[in-house]
Amino acid sequence: MIDRKKSPAIHDAVEFDLRLKPCEQFTLDNGVPVYAVNAGEQEVLMIELVFYAGNWYEQQNIVAATTNFLLKNGTTNKAALALNEHFEFHGAYLNRHCYNETATLTLHCLNKHLPKLLPAVAEILAESVFPAEELAIYKQNQKQRLEVNLKKCDFIANRLIDEYLFGIEHPYGKYTSTADYDALEREQLVEFYSQYYAKGKCMVFAAGKLPADIAQQLNAAFGHLPFNTQPMPVVEHITKPAAEKKYQVTNDTAGVQAAIRIAQPFPNRHHPDFIKVQVLNNIFGGFFGSRLMSNIREDKGYTYGIHSYLQNHIQQSAWMISTEAGRDVCAATVAEVYKEMERLREELIEKEELDLVRNYMMGSILGDLDGPFQIISRWKNYVLNNLTDAYFYNNLQTIRSITAEELQELARKYLVPEAFYELTVV
Repeated sequence: MIDRKKSPAIHDAVEFDLRLKPCEQFTLDNGVPVYAVNAGEQEVLMIELVFYAGNWYEQQNIVAATTNFLLKNGTTNKAALALNEHFEFHGAYLNRHCYNETATLTLHCLNKHLPKLLPAVAEILAESVFPAEELAIYKQNQKQRLEVNLKKCDFIANRLIDEYLFGIEHPYGKYTSTADYDALEREQLVEFYSQYYAKGKCMVFAAGKLPADIAQQLNAAFGHLPFNTQPMPVVEHITKPAAEKKYQVTNDTAGVQAAIRIAQPFPNRHHPDFIKVQVLNNIFGGFFGSRLMSNIREDKGYTYGIHSYLQNHIQQSAWMISTEAGRDVCAATVAEVYKEMERLREELIEKEELDLVRNYMMGSILGDLDGPFQIISRWKNYVLNNLTDAYFYNNLQTIRSITAEELQELARKYLVPEAFYELTVV
């Protein structure tokens, strides 16, 4: 019997023994690897097919993103309307996303409808036709959306800072123009689709309350398709960072707000400092109680929010500080960012603050493990970055054990103003 007069014991999140649920692995008849997490109480599941079909592999700008977007806009046997109505009739959601190295096609549905939906997904991956009229609508809509976005200072800042870090020809630094949309031709999409989807490198991630015959269903739908039948082309891109480090761009002479981006290139997850820097980043600007938020939002009132983060790229990353502030306080905002860098270089972090961040990070990880979709998302991140679950447990150990002295050394190594690109768009 619980004694309601006694409050339960309070435990710090760092004391929790967090465990990453293992994922089952098996292979389809055509060699496609499947990673599955069978968990959850609801009769729902997610099937995600990941292709190495990002803009890393395109020969012309936005071909990869356009191909991905138009995947479900018509096949040999179904027009776009009929195809979308099929998924909606079964209460399913089919989405697609294109990233730098990879692109995805993701199905969320009730598991009882899976036998009706997987063949339709397979049809998309084997028989998409990219109708010319669908491409024309897409181009028109995207150009109109781009025209609107180009008036926003934060949109311009996000484009330009990546160009400064990686170069306009690098996949991480590219951005689109209306001329890019005008140059798109249906034949380019068909060729890219054939090489990187219909015959491309594929892997499958499944999560939810999976049916007992999930392997048989996936194999029946996708095991006969010619995925992974040809070697992936070896594509290398060289970063060409901008020569200058400080930029101020005027995008709207009448605007009252400016976008600020301060960033430097950073190694990927395989670098020994990456996990440790995640702790330092959270103290600096990674959550609502960070130093940047406490100073620039709470104390100075220059902005509604300011954040720092490491970009989620595979080949390499970047350490980014991002905010929007009144144009009359831009210089003061940038100065305060550098002051916080200096504090971390010069002063040891107090135990109370470090303990707060430890518990915040452990609590965030605990939240990220709440449900099968979140678990498989973490596994997908590890698989695509050529990592194992050892990375997960190393991360936990680092959060628990890193010292203030180690964080100060990292700050002296990386939080150096001269290493950062600084951009203000007004």
